[in-house]
Amino acid sequence: MKQRKIFAILAMVLVLVLSIGVFAACNPDSPEMPVRHPEIDQEAYLAKSQSIYDAQFGEFKAAYAKAVVETTNTSKRYALMAIAEAKLMESGVFLPSTAQGGNYAISKAAPNTISSVLWGNDRERFHNVIVADKLITATDRAAMKAEWATMKSENKLGSEYESYVRTYLTSHGYSIKSTYDIGYVSDPQTWDALATSNSEDSEAIINTYDSLLEYDSLNNLRPALAQSYDVSEDGLTYTFHLREGLTWVDSQGRKVADLKADDFVAGFQHMLDAEGGLEFLVQGVVKNATEYCNGTATIEEVGVKATDDHTVVYTLTGPKPYFLTMLGYNIFAPMSRSFYESKGGKFGADFNAAAEGYTYGKTQNDIAYCGPYRVTSYAAENEVVFSKNESYWNKDGINVDKITWHYNDGSVATKAYDDVMSGVIDGTGLNSAALQKAKEGTVFGTYHYVATPNATSFVNFVNLNRTYYANMNDETSLVSPKTLEQANRSVAATQNVHFRRALAMGLDRVTYNAQAVGAELASVSLINSYTPGNFVSLAEDVTVDINGKATKFTAGTFYGQIMQAQIDADGVKIKVWDPAADDGAGGSTGYDGWYNADNAKAELELAIADLAKQGIEVSAKNPIYIDLPYNSASTVYTNKANAYKQSIERSLEGKVIVNLVAASNQTEWLYSGYRTTAGYQANYDIYDLAGWGPDYGDPSSYLDTVAEGGFMLKCLGIF
Repeated sequence: MKQRKIFAILAMVLVLVLSIGVFAACNPDSPEMPVRHPEIDQEAYLAKSQSIYDAQFGEFKAAYAKAVVETTNTSKRYALMAIAEAKLMESGVFLPSTAQGGNYAISKAAPNTISSVLWGNDRERFHNVIVADKLITATDRAAMKAEWATMKSENKLGSEYESYVRTYLTSHGYSIKSTYDIGYVSDPQTWDALATSNSEDSEAIINTYDSLLEYDSLNNLRPALAQSYDVSEDGLTYTFHLREGLTWVDSQGRKVADLKADDFVAGFQHMLDAEGGLEFLVQGVVKNATEYCNGTATIEEVGVKATDDHTVVYTLTGPKPYFLTMLGYNIFAPMSRSFYESKGGKFGADFNAAAEGYTYGKTQNDIAYCGPYRVTSYAAENEVVFSKNESYWNKDGINVDKITWHYNDGSVATKAYDDVMSGVIDGTGLNSAALQKAKEGTVFGTYHYVATPNATSFVNFVNLNRTYYANMNDETSLVSPKTLEQANRSVAATQNVHFRRALAMGLDRVTYNAQAVGAELASVSLINSYTPGNFVSLAEDVTVDINGKATKFTAGTFYGQIMQAQIDADGVKIKVWDPAADDGAGGSTGYDGWYNADNAKAELELAIADLAKQGIEVSAKNPIYIDLPYNSASTVYTNKANAYKQSIERSLEGKVIVNLVAASNQTEWLYSGYRTTAGYQANYDIYDLAGWGPDYGDPSSYLDTVAEGGFMLKCLGIF
């Protein structure tokens, strides 16, 4: 989103020049239908987006402003952020759906040999994975997981756990593979780690470079490219000392440059220049990063310096206790300055990704590698091959020499399962169709396990400002069936908080999720907040204001408990924290804290009264129509879409009708929302193919995405 740099500048000026109106353009070819791709006045669009944001996010905005400035007392910061997120949940701008995981699975990969840390990219770094020659039984998997927990409690190193796993497997009749084969569903759209925040890109690219620090298989933060680091007493300066002999190679393994501290400076500047959705993460964190993005500071004034070839220094805007947890994410990836320039790359005002001769990141051959793997073969929608980088500083610590990704478009529900059983891939989650097949023999009973839900939160987004009524890349695909009048009515409705709550409370998420994971585990992965309720907890007693009342929370109180306290005080009937969840430990996953048909009807009646004041009558005879795009090539997503439609229409008694808009394939579906670059391109009223995984260990990792300028706002049709 190229406009992100100018949001702050334009907001106050532009809000004065445009009043908020409902979309009312006409299609010359069909005057009763909305224009599929209306001409966009960028300034007017930004002004309208700002007005909608202020109106719909007002309470969250005010509460979050108080939270982000609290940097001296971490516990108070967490409490204030929980209050802010409570306001976000109450706004109903999106419905938390599922955490990643919580499904049945079978695999040859040993448990926890890949980092399971909740934030960053380290969960997708595969060089530590240990893979057996056959599926690992549930019994053996449980034994290894128990030992992992013991070693974790004893502060052991990941290398010690990996040694244990090798011994365990070989002593129990397994052999260790040197390859790892997995399925994937979407090709990378770029190989530039610093110009993307999309998981389809970063999950591939993360294996091509290394970070200053990284998490091992026991989730210890360990030296990587940096062999050591120092932190100043005031917490503002972090100095990293690089290893000797680090190198960059090309995709063929040929050395192209020495890796120097300046490559971290080059990478940071390129990340800011590229505006790929990462830059907001460092604004307000690294000194003068915001000012550089606004054009009021030079790169020399930004708090990233190479003091010599082996020393890189970061200067922060203030103490950031979570800073080290950010380093495994691609925002801090190094980039070979010389290789980048050889591919036509320039910096600052001269940066232009569309310039003739600019090829950096266009293919796997247009990046330099300093990580454990090189991409030695890539065929779109077919296969990606990662081969061991013999120049990697820790090549002897790589557990698998080759990783191969095998494409699966989801059109055959049991393909991944079939591929495991035929030896094509080494593991898979079991969707409902695969689960049924696995239960027909002994596979399920012998090998199944439940994948642990992680901190990635998927949500159902509500488009607050629907502008496009066909896909951004092709106005003939996924065309809305709505009339112009229906389009205008739905835009007005989605800007009403009670209507959005009605949608959220009207969805039976257990039935909806069962279409993907089966009825037995339908509740396990359900999440009820954006930030998981147990993501952080208070280290000390804290007193904060809740609706004018000083409220004390004791040390050990979880983030989700504070959220719930604010929601209860506001009288909104949703549950984001259940003390009985997670076997009594408490949590925000494993139950449906939103669905209640009676509450949904009550919220809808409030919305109907509000809309009537605008001259919009809503009834079963004159319903609000909302569009939900889905991948019709996938049985799972077809079933999910139908479950959504049935639940909403039943809960809201036909006063809301869900149009299921069929995408003929996965790529078409992705272009309806996931691959949009600006909010006005969002071709849906409801969308269920996006979410957020935390980049670092602070709730702001989630909440910044929906703060002003946040990357996920485009999923809501604004900015």
